[in-house]
Amino acid sequence: MSSEAVASTVLLELAGLALYGVVALVGWLLGWLPDPHLAALTAGMAAVGPAAELYRAGRPPRRFAVLAALVTLVVVSLLGAAATHWALPASADPGIALLVGYLVALPAGVTVLARLLAPAG
Repeated sequence: MSSEAVASTVLLELAGLALYGVVALVGWLLGWLPDPHLAALTAGMAAVGPAAELYRAGRPPRRFAVLAALVTLVVVSLLGAAATHWALPASADPGIALLVGYLVALPAGVTVLARLLAPAG
């Protein structure tokens, strides 16, 4: 179940980014500049389904699992942003680095949630 949820999250992230790409392309033709925060929001909203299913199917108490998943999401996102800044110092836009960190962190958070909500045994 854990690997299926992570794979679903990654695929849904890619679908959300594809949808954002279409919106950004149409907006670019109309003079709008794409926003990396909107890309993260679109990808996150598209990929939240597997995490919600894991939460619904999990056994109580689920608060610790959700807290651990959120902490993982924040830590991996910030580490991904720092690594992006280090690897690509020419990209001065911090939004791009946070987008990359968030896109890497979302499957990691779902993995932690799946591991902690998995049935014992």
